Amino acid sequence: MTAEVFTPSVAVTMTPSAVKHVRKQLDKKPDARGIRLAIKKSGCSGFKYETQWVEEAATDDRVFHIDGVDVFVKEEHLPLVNGIEIDFVTEGVNSMFQFRNPNATAECGCGESFTVA
Repeated sequence: MTAEVFTPSVAVTMTPSAVKHVRKQLDKKPDARGIRLAIKKSGCSGFKYETQWVEEAATDDRVFHIDGVDVFVKEEHLPLVNGIEIDFVTEGVNSMFQFRNPNATAECGCGESFTVA
């Protein structure tokens, strides 16, 4: 009898709008290799998203290659973002990333933070 190692798949996706925005920004930042999706403890619901430009991958990063864009996520954050879709939307004069996270069980009223059960 042999044992199999099961590694669950983790998914992070981006809409074409988000990919286009990140590519445009990376063109302006020659040292950046991609974007980091980070999770911080914050807000009234528990966690918030942060994005950062990445020049060099950390040893605990998982890299998702999405249509020519590299998205870096720390291994410890993977359970919180598995299945997330990153979008870039414009509402009126404001443009921002929008995160559709199937793991979020609640969000605060202002949209700043989220909860994962």
